[in-house]
Amino acid sequence: MQSTLFHRAALAACALLLPALACAQAVKLTLGHGAAPDNPRHLASLKFAELVKARSAGRIEVQVAPSAQLGDDAAMVTALRTGALDLSANSQGAVAAAVPEYAAYGMPFLFATPARAFQVLDGPLGRELADKSAAKGMVVLGYWDNGIRHMTNSKRPLRSVDDLKGLKMRTPPDAVLVDIIQALGAEAQQIKFAELYVALQQGVVDGQENPLANFHASKLYEVQKHLALTGHMFQMTPLIMGKRSWDRLPAADRTLLAEAAQEATAYQRQLAREADDKLLDDIRAKGVEVSTIDARAFAQATAKVQDKWLASPAGPYIAKVVKAAGAQSSAGSHP
Repeated sequence: MQSTLFHRAALAACALLLPALACAQAVKLTLGHGAAPDNPRHLASLKFAELVKARSAGRIEVQVAPSAQLGDDAAMVTALRTGALDLSANSQGAVAAAVPEYAAYGMPFLFATPARAFQVLDGPLGRELADKSAAKGMVVLGYWDNGIRHMTNSKRPLRSVDDLKGLKMRTPPDAVLVDIIQALGAEAQQIKFAELYVALQQGVVDGQENPLANFHASKLYEVQKHLALTGHMFQMTPLIMGKRSWDRLPAADRTLLAEAAQEATAYQRQLAREADDKLLDDIRAKGVEVSTIDARAFAQATAKVQDKWLASPAGPYIAKVVKAAGAQSSAGSHP
């Protein structure tokens, strides 16, 4: 009885002397991702942790684990859903394995720029996707930019669809990407991003595809001397929190995290937006040959990928995204 009374008195004193948040329980959260430390994904994760710490007066600490230290993206999605991991700046493909509607944003040649994709994601269709994510145990805190993806290889310049035939191309765990690579006549082979440099160096695969930021930050230019600006796919990086971790927090902490995530999202998109032009110049300076493609032929060769996904269980949502992207292009919206 005496200890209970003492505890109540201490709480009362805390409430009088300190702000309410300082009296609440300390919280430690872990945020995992698979990108390199120089990548905008990591820099924005650190920004998020910094904002959370500042706004909670140090009470909530977010520890960031980059470079797949906690497993690859697929493993982190599983950990989020089971409560073993709190947060992840993950990948579109890995999350799509649990929420197939994410595949909508990766339809081949659907978005010419990330800005156009975010015009869709920041509206009702993005909220609908967040609802579908919550139903699968993941709370969306933001949609980050993983860029427009381009292809590289160690064998030859890629200009026509025929140039891809026979190449062994690495893909992440993304079913849409596998379909795109196969539709172009190459062989798709899934390899973890953390193992990609060595796989390219040793010739396990001939090439890969990634946004320029990922290609540059991981120094893949050292083992890939042909870059084709294919622009075959947009990918987002959903910043997600496991619903089990989210539900353990009081409402005030959830609000704090959501507000910090909103600011970190704007910061990450800005970093990604500023990176591409600068990175392309530097990649050229590293001795990488840059080529352009026959875009019409590539789009025609991959059209069957969209048809396949429209016929899938996620098809109704995908159709809405495709329609929204088409309406946007017709309206001549600007990036």
